[in-house]
Amino acid sequence: MDHDRMTDPLFSAPPTVVRLAGYTKADQSEILGDGADPFGVADAGLTWLPKEDHFGVRHEGRLVAHAGLLPLRMAVGGVETRMMGVGGVAVAPDLRGHGLARQVVGAAVDHARTRGPGHAFLFCRPPLVALYRRLGWRTLDRDVEVEQPTGPVTMPLRTMWIPLHDDEPWPEGSVRLLSYPM
Repeated sequence: MDHDRMTDPLFSAPPTVVRLAGYTKADQSEILGDGADPFGVADAGLTWLPKEDHFGVRHEGRLVAHAGLLPLRMAVGGVETRMMGVGGVAVAPDLRGHGLARQVVGAAVDHARTRGPGHAFLFCRPPLVALYRRLGWRTLDRDVEVEQPTGPVTMPLRTMWIPLHDDEPWPEGSVRLLSYPM
C-alpha cells in the first residue's frame, strides 16, 4: 500500500525525484543489492536495451528508486509507430510501499509526454500488474513480439501501456517491438 509521502514518518521531507545523468550496474546494486537476478526475469533469457533517460530518488545519500525511459519503434497492425518504453523500474526492498515506484514511474511518464509519442509501454512480471494498474497502466491482452539475437520471440512478460495524450486508445492489430526490449 502506498503511504502518503507528506506524512510518512520514514522521510523527514518528501522524497524528490531527480533526473540522473546515467544509471550503472553499481547504481542498480545500490537499490536492489547484488543478487544474480534482481528483476526476477533471467529465466526469460532475453537481451535488453539500456535506457536513455533515468529518474531516481535518493534517501539519506543512497539511491533507492529508479525508472528508465527509451524511445522505440513498434509495429502495430503492420503500421510502424514511435512509443516510449519504460523499464529498469527498481525500488529498494526495504523502502517498498512508500510511493517511490509511483514517483519514479510518474516522472518517466511525465517526461515521455514531452517526447511526442502517444503511448508508453512496459514489460513486467505478473505479480507487478496490480501495482502498475494502480499507477494508471493498462494491460495489453495480446502477444508482443520482440527482437532478440536469434530473431523475433514472443515476450513472456506482461505488456502494459498508458496513453500519453488525451486518453488515446491503443491501436488495433498485432504488436511487434522493432528492437530488443527495454
